[in-house]
Amino acid sequence: MINVNIPKSAFNTTYLPYIENQARVQIFFGGASSGKSKFVIGQRTVYNLLQGGHNYLICRQTKTSIRGSVATEIQKVIEEWGLHDLFSVNKTDGTVTCENGYQAVFAGLDDVEKLKSITFKKGVLTDIIVEEATETQKNSIKQLMKRQRGKVADGIKKTITLLFNPIMKTHWIFSEYFSSLGWADDQKEYTSEKLTILKTTYKDNRFLEQEDIDDLENETDDYFKNVYTLGNWGVLGDVIFTNWRIEDLSGMQDQFTNRRNGLDFGFSSDPAAMPVTHYDKTRKTIYIFRELYETGLTNDILASRITELIGDDRVVCDSAEPKSIQELTNHGVRAAGAKKGKDSVTFGIDWLKQQTIIVDKACVNTQNELSQYHWKKDAGGNSLKIPVDKNNHLIDALRYAYEDEMESRWFIS
Repeated sequence: MINVNIPKSAFNTTYLPYIENQARVQIFFGGASSGKSKFVIGQRTVYNLLQGGHNYLICRQTKTSIRGSVATEIQKVIEEWGLHDLFSVNKTDGTVTCENGYQAVFAGLDDVEKLKSITFKKGVLTDIIVEEATETQKNSIKQLMKRQRGKVADGIKKTITLLFNPIMKTHWIFSEYFSSLGWADDQKEYTSEKLTILKTTYKDNRFLEQEDIDDLENETDDYFKNVYTLGNWGVLGDVIFTNWRIEDLSGMQDQFTNRRNGLDFGFSSDPAAMPVTHYDKTRKTIYIFRELYETGLTNDILASRITELIGDDRVVCDSAEPKSIQELTNHGVRAAGAKKGKDSVTFGIDWLKQQTIIVDKACVNTQNELSQYHWKKDAGGNSLKIPVDKNNHLIDALRYAYEDEMESRWFIS
């Protein structure tokens, strides 16, 4: 154990009772900006590494998403608590090593070989954290738990912690952990030796800026307010796309020669999003077999990511950013701007609804967007022919990718 004085004022008080929780499965879920990731990935991990006996595997569904906010949460806490002398960070893979030899490593669940080869400088794997757990499949979580093998130090128990916004009641996490409890929207916690659940919202995060609070409280769409502001499990009745399904396309990619790619730009809060697709025009079937979905990418790095995925294939981009398109072109990407026109969003959606869309099981962000994309409603609860403009980055990019297949009198926006 390394003794460090960490004041209670560094924590949100809601989370402090869970600093040493050792239930086998732990679930921290709820609304956006609730501080759950900072506590679980950052503060509690650093605290336990200092205590000794704990080694962490911190993961998301895809390895590229680890490059972003997940891998920096621990480093932020080390910085805030002034612990630079007690920790080292590997610049290549982000592995964090405490002076006492215990470590936190990062991996994507799509990187099977990486998971198989994970070892620690000292001791065995004790703690697993899965960020954005709603991106994962049930079997992936079960497989992770099986990797926690070996004898642990006295007083230490093996845990797996799932972090997420609740999305929809049809998700496997709800049926696996919540249904049997008769979970109600106004319930905040559940605790047993095997399972701990804590629901939090922005009101539990005293470190939020007023602007962040206003954005959440002023949300007008019922679904997004229920899920991201109130932290409740969502229910969607009138989703836009029902013409899609999930398949394992990993063995078919050599057959995908009629490729179409679209790009929606993003940076800080919104991701750069690009679906990589194949079009079977005869069967009117779109295969989405890869995806880019990442925040914080400058255009030079974005160009590199695009080239990794599609080589010198053409990509049709949101034409609202001509400077970014030119910069991608300067870096060797065959980038072109999408066209724009009246009623083009609605027309593009209608065209996509006439296709069969097959999504690879690894493209979890595409699955989430297609699951949640829905129509606005009027004051009487009737659906309008206007989509809610949220969580639709890959869907917008999909429209750009297929502009040439749509009637020439219509354009994309």
